[in-house]
Amino acid sequence: MRKRVISIVCAAALTAGLLAGCGQGTENKEKKAAEADRDSVVVTMPTTSEPEEGFDPAYGWGAGEHVHEPLIQSTLTVTTKDLKIENDLATDYQVSEDGLTWTVTIRDDVKFTDGETLTAEDVAFTYNNCKEKSSVNDFTMLEKASALDDTTVEFQMTKPFSIWPYTMAIVGIVPEHAYNENYGQNPIGSGRYIMKQWDRGQQVIFEANPDYYGEAPKMKKVTVLFMEEDAALAAAMAGEVDVAHTAASYSEQAVDGYELFAVQTVDNRGFNLPASDPQEKDGITYGNVFTSDINVRRAINIGIDRDEMIENVLNGHGTKAFSVCDKMPWYNSACEVEYDPDGAKKLLEDAGWKEGKDGIREKDGERAAFTLMFSSGDSVRQALAEDTANQLKELGIEVTTEGVGWDVAYDRAQSEPLVWGWGAHTPMELYNIYHTLSDTGIGQAEYSPYANETVDKYMDEAQETATLEESYELWQKAQWDGATGITQEGDIPWIWLCNVDHLYFVRDGLQVAEQKIHPHGHGWSIINNVDQWSWE
Repeated sequence: MRKRVISIVCAAALTAGLLAGCGQGTENKEKKAAEADRDSVVVTMPTTSEPEEGFDPAYGWGAGEHVHEPLIQSTLTVTTKDLKIENDLATDYQVSEDGLTWTVTIRDDVKFTDGETLTAEDVAFTYNNCKEKSSVNDFTMLEKASALDDTTVEFQMTKPFSIWPYTMAIVGIVPEHAYNENYGQNPIGSGRYIMKQWDRGQQVIFEANPDYYGEAPKMKKVTVLFMEEDAALAAAMAGEVDVAHTAASYSEQAVDGYELFAVQTVDNRGFNLPASDPQEKDGITYGNVFTSDINVRRAINIGIDRDEMIENVLNGHGTKAFSVCDKMPWYNSACEVEYDPDGAKKLLEDAGWKEGKDGIREKDGERAAFTLMFSSGDSVRQALAEDTANQLKELGIEVTTEGVGWDVAYDRAQSEPLVWGWGAHTPMELYNIYHTLSDTGIGQAEYSPYANETVDKYMDEAQETATLEESYELWQKAQWDGATGITQEGDIPWIWLCNVDHLYFVRDGLQVAEQKIHPHGHGWSIINNVDQWSWE
């Protein structure tokens, strides 16, 4: 079986010129491992992790789908293992009573790798540049950034934004004097590593910054290879890499000299249930007759066996998901439900959805049916969609699965459920999914028709609190306050299925430092703390 896998995937890896001896045998692999440099590491990542626009924070490096702390640039703050905030470049930060002014003091001993001193002018330039150009992060809450002196920067906000420190943890500071349209291809920073080489479509090589102001990295050289999962498996089998990303479908594969390493995540999978009655606007249909029934949404939520999904789709490598922010400091455990198929059937019966001759329920001439879309080419989302369809059929609900491209998925999700992937180290993930947008669509949430003034109010108040800690309770109340919210007893406009473990084959002897919960995206998060890795 192992030889068959190698024969299938070896060609893909060789095409990229990354494997020297695919399938050459254990002896060759052990020799390569013995010769490996003990202060360097080779890591694979999905091809989608390669930043199309380069290593420029203004165009998403460090943010977006693969949220991480930039290796090349320094950030004002960082998140800890328990997702709290610590200082990095910042030595102190304060917010005004009205929440409209953040004042940040930075270190005075930091230099860019070209020898120039990093000052508050660089910080202000970075943020103003991101506000102007960012296509990934939302900077609408920032009016402008100004340097008050060499070590003090002031952020003027358009509205109170208590979770600003989470934004400061992912925006890498760039040098104003060395920034131009080509910065992303040849970045200069002040972080733990210097980008020494980037071969597009193949690899990027980082080397430790000898002038880094913090603790010197243990790993002096980090090579990232961009590969599909099958090629990454072949690379591990050939002993060419130290850490290879993999999927649940490969998790039972034995790879000599490697152990499977699993990281818990908030990389969740779930699907929206359009919560309003159908209406048309600008050629787009919003809402769905069947899923607009709150009892239907509640029945679906308790009628899905998440444990079965994790076992059969993820080979046991995942955790049950009940919200978009499981395990986060702002998570409300009231989101959790027990699998109850009998209760789900009773909800449907009591709501008037009666079983027809073919076993599918009907009400007032409407059939208990919907299409569940998934992104074409994503085998996990497809499998989750198929499993959902099979489970809901037992409740008398007919689900038709369909693979679609993202060019049509966003519009169609306004009226038909879609399997999504979310998860971030910021409460704004809740806001972006559930908060009403008054200037788009039909005055409801962005990704699926839903609106609740009470939920909006809690999230707005959470942004206006004086401290992060105060905001957590309000984010939790937005989920459920005892009477209103987005949970089972509330509106339940989204169904969350599972958090997908991020899996890696790790070479024996490599000590990967303790990982904090990974966000959405099986990419850069694994090497957030690569400077702390070591070899036995």
